[in-house]
Amino acid sequence: MQLEAIPGVGAKTAAALRELDDPAATVESGDVAAIARAPGVNEARAARIARGAIRRRHDDDGRVLATDRARELYRAAIDLLRERTVTDYAAKRLETFYPSASASRIAEAQAFATDAIAREPDPAVREALADCAPLSDPPTVRVRDRCLATADAETLARAEAEVPELSVETVEDARDVSELGRSYASVIVLDESFAGLDVEGDVSVRPDALDTPAETVPERLLAFFAENRERLEAAAAVHEAAAAAGDPVSGGDGDADPPVDLDRLRDALSRLDDDGTIAGDAELDRLTAAVDDLDAAVSTAASVADDRLREAIRERDVTIEGTDFLSLVEQGARVDSLLDRELADEYDAAVDAAREHLADALRLEPEEAELAERVFGGDPSFPVDHDESAVSRLRTELSAARDRRAAKLKADLASDLGDLREPVERLVRDALELDVELAIARFARDFDCAMPEVVDPESSDRGFRIEGGRSPLLDVDFAAVEPVDYAVSGATLLSGVNSGGKTSTLDLVALVVVLAQMGMPVPAESATVERFEEIHYYAKSQGTLDAGAFEATLRDFGDLVDGADGRLVLVDELESITEPGASAKIIAGILEALDDQDATAVFVSHLAREIRDAADFDVAVDGIEAAGLVDGELRVNRSPKKGHLARSTPELIVEKLADDRGGEFYGDLLEKF
Repeated sequence: MQLEAIPGVGAKTAAALRELDDPAATVESGDVAAIARAPGVNEARAARIARGAIRRRHDDDGRVLATDRARELYRAAIDLLRERTVTDYAAKRLETFYPSASASRIAEAQAFATDAIAREPDPAVREALADCAPLSDPPTVRVRDRCLATADAETLARAEAEVPELSVETVEDARDVSELGRSYASVIVLDESFAGLDVEGDVSVRPDALDTPAETVPERLLAFFAENRERLEAAAAVHEAAAAAGDPVSGGDGDADPPVDLDRLRDALSRLDDDGTIAGDAELDRLTAAVDDLDAAVSTAASVADDRLREAIRERDVTIEGTDFLSLVEQGARVDSLLDRELADEYDAAVDAAREHLADALRLEPEEAELAERVFGGDPSFPVDHDESAVSRLRTELSAARDRRAAKLKADLASDLGDLREPVERLVRDALELDVELAIARFARDFDCAMPEVVDPESSDRGFRIEGGRSPLLDVDFAAVEPVDYAVSGATLLSGVNSGGKTSTLDLVALVVVLAQMGMPVPAESATVERFEEIHYYAKSQGTLDAGAFEATLRDFGDLVDGADGRLVLVDELESITEPGASAKIIAGILEALDDQDATAVFVSHLAREIRDAADFDVAVDGIEAAGLVDGELRVNRSPKKGHLARSTPELIVEKLADDRGGEFYGDLLEKF
């Protein structure tokens, strides 16, 4: 797959996408979170890339939303869906749904939405989703106690590129390897030519080391799981909450079970600290504490010996009084011979106490305690002295044991986690996708939606048919919105009283068609929609246009009627652009051109009678009929009546006055309508 062939992906973005493990498959999957892990690609950009990949897969090069108002209705539809998401991921993922003219894309999106609306949104699942987020890649971990070694320049370059966590050293012979063995805790030689090498230190020859990164640098995998611990635990909680609600998360393979054993995952995470180091191993904790506390323990052990000797000196009768003897000692007099002669047993006991304290404080094993014994026990002295070289030797041995233990535990844990890497990706992705599905389900329930039927342009059900449609865009509570039935095939005029709902009807039609071609459910009892190539929605103009703007508007409509097959055209009171007489003729001409090309069009106009008279074909006229005025308020039947020229508000007022007051004047006025 050529990444640059995706709409909106240039050379720079393609280069960033190639940093992903499997860029082509990732982009094709539409997984916004996975795409966003490419360097410099945020989730909004990832959604656009995913949308471009979808377009390419379905050979969907068209742009259905042809006008600003049509695009506004799409944004309104997306916002209604996004408001029902919990995670940022789901809000961005919904951006990959767009009005399409591709039958295969609409069918694909409808299949997703149909499964989604079958779900039952559960508050516990929604609460669990609050902590769910896409996985992230941790910063590169530098491992300084291990290195790779090679004599080959190409292998060197590959190692530096693929294993940035480790230093890569150049070697020529066994002597070079031996030197590295003294400098690093462990050395991995990549060249098979060094097989059978026998040098001191932890040196292994592994030509396949670059192909098994989990073994070579387990810190990479451990850092990933440590970085994403909270996200993984949150995703696990989502799966458990959904299962408890009786509506389990299902992945792309349709399996309702989580892609990973959650108990096994939690057990592995419990063995990992937040910084990617091993947690919960008593032996490693002991060795780590021993190394960290060694100097303090030596100092305390020396104090223990000093206290024992001080007490012995106070209590012991020697050639001079004990108090005078202690005074001499503290003044720095040489006392080794006196200690050796007079207090040999007491000195040995003090040293034994120091050794015992050191071993106990550091919780040393017997073989380690043997090294600790060498720290104390030289020539008699007061205060008791210790052998710094023995301390250094003990520290080296403890550090090496700690590092060996940590390396083994890391390797074991990385081995346990290695086969969980891909499953946990699915675990999190499925949880996030559940949020997308639940947003669609909530949208469908909140607005009493149904899945529409989208038919081919060649179908006998061309145009659109909406039954029981209610617009969620009105500034009233949705429960109070009156349902609308409306169907149009061909060029039609929509007449009606002021504030009777003509514009809101156009909005409803546009919203239903946009949602239908997105593959989403629509706010209606049922709907059938032609698969339109383009949607042109022209909102009401604000006032009469000057000559230049009027000419530009006519140019727009000239372009519109040039090859208008497969288009839906919605126009709200175009007559406001110029004088009423001229407007009627212009609208009649536009309708004639649209009728010639079998386009579906609805023109809202107060000049329906004049336009019908000016047109050279039998223009269909529908009307939103007013039932009359009640207490000064207009009562309207919101569903347009087919083949009916609706009465205007002035006519209704004159009729009411004629009924209420009678008289020739009002009767004559009414006849003029």
